Amino acid sequence: MTRILVVEDNEPSADMLVRRLERRGFEVLVSRDGLEALEAATAQKPDLVLMDMSLPKLDGYEVTRRLKAGSATSAIPILGLSAHAMAGDREKALAAGCEEYETKPIEFERLIGKIQTALRTRGGL
Repeated sequence: MTRILVVEDNEPSADMLVRRLERRGFEVLVSRDGLEALEAATAQKPDLVLMDMSLPKLDGYEVTRRLKAGSATSAIPILGLSAHAMAGDREKALAAGCEEYETKPIEFERLIGKIQTALRTRGGL
């Protein structure tokens, strides 16, 4: 079963993603802040990370950079999620190491397409 780490500090948003992803057959792990996300990704080795970019303790950009720099986690695809849709936000997430970027509110079917593409590229589907 494909394991996805959802890194989201907003509980209603996290709950919505978890429920919808589980209905699609994914195993879902959840982290509520950047430090917890680093620990979970390193210990659990998910197949993919959905990373909110605005997080407490350590923002999603820094978490992404650290995961991509780690030998044990560098191959994990990371999809950035953010309410920020200003010019340059997507580029900033991609520069940090995200494979893709999705703005909130999330259009779930489009997100599923990006998840499937990232997993296929990695060899997970």
